[in-house]
Amino acid sequence: MSLYTGICSRLLFPLHERLKGHDSVARRQRLEKSQWWPVDRLAEEQALRLRDFLVGIGARVPYYRDLFRRLGFDPASVRTTADLSLLPLLGKPDIRANGERLKADGHGPLTRYNTGGSSGEPLIFYMGKGRKSHDVAAKWRATRWWDVDIGDRELVVWGSPIELGAQDRLRRLRDGIMRSHLLPAFEMSAENLDHFVDAIRDRRPAMLFGYPSSLSLIAQRAQQRNLDMRGLGIKVVFVTSEKLYDQQRAVISQVFGCPVANGYGARDAGFIAHECPAGSLHLSAEDIVVETVRPDGKPAAPGEPGEIVVTHMATGDFPFVRYRTGDIGLLSDKTCACGRGLPVLEDVQGRTTDFVVARDGTVMHGLALIYTLRDLPGVERFRIEQVSIDQTLVQVVAGPAFERASEERIVRDFKARLGETVDVRVDRVAAIASEASGKFRYVVSRVSGATSQATRN
Repeated sequence: MSLYTGICSRLLFPLHERLKGHDSVARRQRLEKSQWWPVDRLAEEQALRLRDFLVGIGARVPYYRDLFRRLGFDPASVRTTADLSLLPLLGKPDIRANGERLKADGHGPLTRYNTGGSSGEPLIFYMGKGRKSHDVAAKWRATRWWDVDIGDRELVVWGSPIELGAQDRLRRLRDGIMRSHLLPAFEMSAENLDHFVDAIRDRRPAMLFGYPSSLSLIAQRAQQRNLDMRGLGIKVVFVTSEKLYDQQRAVISQVFGCPVANGYGARDAGFIAHECPAGSLHLSAEDIVVETVRPDGKPAAPGEPGEIVVTHMATGDFPFVRYRTGDIGLLSDKTCACGRGLPVLEDVQGRTTDFVVARDGTVMHGLALIYTLRDLPGVERFRIEQVSIDQTLVQVVAGPAFERASEERIVRDFKARLGETVDVRVDRVAAIASEASGKFRYVVSRVSGATSQATRN
């Protein structure tokens, strides 16, 4: 660790977190100890934490106070995480219908968030300081598995307007001090790909972070230019938000000369799992209970695909209990060679977010289209299909707040991205059929050889 990195990770960033009222430093220190506990001890501590969490929300959160009373459920009787099966699953419609009643009595400061809505169901929810502290601590721990730390040079290839739009002067100053640089990942034109390649060569980061699809395109561009990126000092490439394919891992690793660390999480569900150097995707089990559930609601067996359901025990101010992510995954009952007792998520299926192709051939991230619909009032569900390079179809399940002006906004924004001559059709529909995974998603079909289909952000 360099002197500068040490100052950032041990002094400047902890001071930053303390000023924000976060206890992420203490949480990370606890997580770095508990990750080495035996499986049985981790399970016992997880069950105790779950019981305390359920007792707390049963007393403070109107929605769960009424639900527990109606079910005759005593949270103090919880002995194992299997007792969660006594409670119903929580879906996006439940959160939409009970947003205020999900806020705890006497809650602390809450920040309003939107999901990207790539599942076709945009969601507004709230996050307290405890949840934020956990997410920072869990990600920080996982970063340190790879011998990099806060303060090491980092390039982030990202596309969420939440991050891109939040780069005010203060945040840019903070990122500059921490040596983290953000690059927009939406439009992957040849010109932008060259810019990304050159930025990596100029900044020589210790780590890269971003979408696997974006980073694999950047790697391929470097190959096309016959540029050697292996001597830049990059130790690891962190990828998340999409399914990582074997060929993407291979080209990224080959071009940058370093391992690729996969991560799984979502803005609503939290920082769920991260890959260790031994190759296992470890769950952040100290604060999160992950179930996989069959279509009939029964638990899936280890190695059996099921919908990933998350209970986040750091969400006391706005609880997520048995939250349906819509993603399909497989839990494993195997231990990892790294020695950590953390449970393993064997695989995540049905999550791909690639690219759409504009009329002029520009390749851009599919999320560039999603965010228009996410922020429109009255959009309950949607599906986007790029039928061809000349035609895009948008299906919308519209609520009362969805107006003609909203349709015009969709057409205008899509044409601005895809090309003014592209036929953009908006159809109001009563329902949208679920995909094979049982979730609602937008799908962008094959266009000019580029496969694009998206699920969660």
